[in-house]
Amino acid sequence: MNKPLFMHIVDRLSNEVQYFREKKDGFGKNSLSPFQKCTAAIRILAYGSAADMVDEYIRLGETTTRLCVENFVDGIIYLFGDEYLRRPTPADLQCLLDVGEHRGFPGMIGSIDCRHWEWKNCPTAWKGQYSCGSGKPTIVLEAVASYDLWIWHAFFGPPCTLNDINVLDRLPVFDDIIKGQAPNVTFYVNGREYHMTYYLSDGIYPKWITFIQSIPLPQGPKEVLFAQRQEAVRKDVERAFGVLQARFAIVKNPALFWDKVKIGKIMRACIILHNMIVGDERDGYIQYDTSEFQQGEDTETSHVDLTYSRDIPTNVANMMGVRTRIRDRQMHQKLKDDLVEHVWLKFGRDEDNN
Repeated sequence: MNKPLFMHIVDRLSNEVQYFREKKDGFGKNSLSPFQKCTAAIRILAYGSAADMVDEYIRLGETTTRLCVENFVDGIIYLFGDEYLRRPTPADLQCLLDVGEHRGFPGMIGSIDCRHWEWKNCPTAWKGQYSCGSGKPTIVLEAVASYDLWIWHAFFGPPCTLNDINVLDRLPVFDDIIKGQAPNVTFYVNGREYHMTYYLSDGIYPKWITFIQSIPLPQGPKEVLFAQRQEAVRKDVERAFGVLQARFAIVKNPALFWDKVKIGKIMRACIILHNMIVGDERDGYIQYDTSEFQQGEDTETSHVDLTYSRDIPTNVANMMGVRTRIRDRQMHQKLKDDLVEHVWLKFGRDEDNN
């Protein structure tokens, strides 16, 4: 991360978290500084090394370093979690819809997938449910990422024996939609109006209107082009996983903690730090200038209602009705067919020229 961002983190922790405040010991000497504690914690997260590896560099013992890591991740979650790991606001949704429409997928607000983190010190009594095909216990992370590598949603903790579909039953990503608390969205695909946004996913996800998969055996140039574009855009979440693991090797290497709660906090803190770095640096690598997207000129552009109400009653009848619409396979197929036509109309000429 850049130095100003690191200094911002140290400043917030030293001012608002008691553990990182510099104190004096019984002889009146200064204790460990916030820079030492934060540097030790970040090095452990970034390099995935053992706690005693920072002894010579930062002058901290193994026990103290482990304590720094635990307090650091708690502080990051407490101070920055609400800002850097949150649901998209209506303004964020509008930006995501604009970029999705520019890339050929109106109504798309990200891509979703799962990643497994090996748990080396998994308790013996739990190894059966946390071990899958590889024979090694792992914990599942399901995340939603956008074009700029920002992770909008992260659900961590299910055992490895649950695949993407089983994890989906526990996933709270659709809670706002089911409870009627999500912003009202309108977008057009192939001249037809839709109101339910969707994620790009791989083939294991169910055929709901909120998931659009590729076509495994495309027939004809339209389906071939759609499959190519969908698989290319869906790589956003794969890239986000790769960058997260490259920045924080601790989530790439096997987890050495015994406590699953501590492992979950480490994953959550790493995702928050990842989003902080993305927010600090993405202006230098984003390929889309959202200020260029014109709003209101075209009657068939995506639109988010910024004046939506959260006072819709969350009774069982309303929730079951929304749940049924989400799982409507006919609407899923209709949206997918319209997207195939839309992608062909938008990019088919380029393919013919090539």
